[in-house]
Amino acid sequence: MKAQVSIIMGSTSDWPVMQKAAEFLNEMKIPFEVNALSAHRTPEKVEAFAKNAKSNGIKVIIAAAGMAAHLPGVIAAMTPLPVIGVPIKASLDGMDALLAIAQMPPGIPVATVAIDGALNAGILAAQIIASGNEEVYAKTVSYKENLKTKIAKANEDLATHRFEYRV
Repeated sequence: MKAQVSIIMGSTSDWPVMQKAAEFLNEMKIPFEVNALSAHRTPEKVEAFAKNAKSNGIKVIIAAAGMAAHLPGVIAAMTPLPVIGVPIKASLDGMDALLAIAQMPPGIPVATVAIDGALNAGILAAQIIASGNEEVYAKTVSYKENLKTKIAKANEDLATHRFEYRV
């Protein structure tokens, strides 16, 4: 089994957020790897990772960072593979990281999810993999169908709450 998705975070303190992406990929049975690399503290390792990701079998990279949040953009600058950025709420309620990841210059795109939105990053990575894999495609369709079921069940549960003036 060879990793198809790489989850990279600037620090292991990001793991509680990023674990949601790992759990989703695991549920979808998509092989993945997890590593901590810092754009500022280990730039040469980030460069080696990004330049070798495709030859190592990686198809999608999920990169998380807080504050200055350079990691997703630095990786995107060094690989043509799709990079999904996850802004981490570390300071300024995560807005600094969100803007740093979303405001990439022309030619260096980074798909960006919500602050601490690792689950959506995992789902997006699966959808990218699904574009060339019918089995993963079927799993993502099933996942989204289950979301509809959850909402229907939630409305049934809400209907049981009775109030005198509820219409």
